[in-house]
Amino acid sequence: MDLKLLDAVADSEERDAVAGFAGGGRDQLLPALHAVNDRVGWISQGALNLICETLHVPPADAYGVASFYSLFALEERPERVVHVCTDLACRLKGADTVCDVLTEHVGAAGKARGGVTWLHSPCLGVCERAPAALTFQAGDPATTELLAPATGASAVLAAQREPSASDGTAPVIHQQEGLRLLRRVGVVDPSSLDDYRAAGGYAALRNALRMGEAAVIREVTDAGLLGRGGAAFPTGRKWAATAAQPAGPHYLVCNADESEPGTFKDRVLIEGDPYALVESMTIAAFAIGARRGYVYLRGEYPRALRLLRNALEVCRERGFLGVDIMGHEGFSFDIEIRRGAGAYICGEETAIFNSIEGFRGEPRTKPPFPVEKGLFGKPTVVNNVETLVNVPLILTEGAAAYRAIGTEASAGPKLFCLSGNVERPGVYEVPFGTTLRELLSLAGGVPEGREMRAILLGGAAGGFVRPDELDLPLTMEDARAAKTTLGSGVVLVLDDLADLGGFLLRIASFFRDESCGQCVPCRIGTVRQEEAIKRVLSAGSDERPLLREVGQVMRDSSICGLGQTAWNAIESAIDRLGALK
Repeated sequence: MDLKLLDAVADSEERDAVAGFAGGGRDQLLPALHAVNDRVGWISQGALNLICETLHVPPADAYGVASFYSLFALEERPERVVHVCTDLACRLKGADTVCDVLTEHVGAAGKARGGVTWLHSPCLGVCERAPAALTFQAGDPATTELLAPATGASAVLAAQREPSASDGTAPVIHQQEGLRLLRRVGVVDPSSLDDYRAAGGYAALRNALRMGEAAVIREVTDAGLLGRGGAAFPTGRKWAATAAQPAGPHYLVCNADESEPGTFKDRVLIEGDPYALVESMTIAAFAIGARRGYVYLRGEYPRALRLLRNALEVCRERGFLGVDIMGHEGFSFDIEIRRGAGAYICGEETAIFNSIEGFRGEPRTKPPFPVEKGLFGKPTVVNNVETLVNVPLILTEGAAAYRAIGTEASAGPKLFCLSGNVERPGVYEVPFGTTLRELLSLAGGVPEGREMRAILLGGAAGGFVRPDELDLPLTMEDARAAKTTLGSGVVLVLDDLADLGGFLLRIASFFRDESCGQCVPCRIGTVRQEEAIKRVLSAGSDERPLLREVGQVMRDSSICGLGQTAWNAIESAIDRLGALK
């Protein structure tokens, strides 16, 4: 095949970065782009040409992929980049001030000065320590430093010196009692397999191997485990449908690309209890007949990446991954981490497939569904981190005990990400059915002297509730009845000083930026939505009829959940809070 290669030539550093991918195929395109971007700080035409030649990918296709992700640069930029989160939680906690100080001392965003540049960033996933910034320094190896909470002074200092290679501090759990999913976080050493096993680790996998594949699926089904990523699809049904497919091989994908603003629970689980995810994926693979799994991990999670890599290496060495796992003859399974590169849309399950396969991370039309034709066209299960780590709990305590937690329709414990104007932001674990008031009390409520204005449930794709609705039980069914959603577990509190109009504009800007552009309703609708809100805020015009019309078109005709939910929070702010009048 004539690839129509470019004339540009890679330099020695770029050649070194790509050398390890010789003999690879298109599915190595994303890792190869990461390798060059990490080593040099940007991807030149020469590097892109070399990647295309090495992996046999047409340059136009490779450029389309490289230009899709926000963490990659296709024009030369300094080796040091400071990413400052300006998304919802960080905006409430002073991110604008951090940006103002950087502008004064370093220069305008995106402009190189003194070997450094800084950029506005979407949510970095450390909302409990907002505002946040992440410094990236290209090199061999690349280094990162997480600033959370960041100040103007600390951000300027980070721009002026090489990163200290700090990938953040260990997550803190404020609760002390009633924890199941979070019981090991902050208690055991996340780098130690022995600590994990001493705290009950791998008892569930041992039970699964003794029970057999069908019995594992039946137990998960009987437990009533619903997906925790937002769609709430029954996990057992998904596993059973995939296991029944005659085509092979089967694949397992863990969606750890939690890019919903205000969501950080999966990061806390991986950073605090990485072996739990490895064990959970191994159980799922055993049940569905998969020999290979992928963790699609956010590119902005350096600490989670380091700890998960360590867990995988140790598990391979100790016989918990690889061939004949735990002495069970014939059961072989391994996991590969695939780093995302800054694309919210890749949280959509079929967009993950395209990204792993080396295509632009655009959603696919359904049907066929992933259980029939997913990754590489084969039957695939996609579960997020929180969903998976519920499985060991089910297999050690039993389906009946698990169902006794929560409600009949929403069984088990649920993790919520509290951020914004609350005393103790963080991840909280409560049984389904706990009221919003009870959950907020665990986090200390709003700061003294302030009053609550609204609560955003489910993130940018969720909806608002008022302070007089705090007795809402937090279940899937009660949220639907109240015309809102629990989504990915975001509970973002706005107090009486919050700029609601600016907050809604940021939501609209977020969806405009993150739309993949594949379908017209979302590509155009998100732009028109943002423009209408800008007109309201600048001129006071009544744009609500137009917003409703555009929002309904996006909801009815967009290909995937991004466009279908891009209007949700704004609609609820208008209807529930009387916003944008």
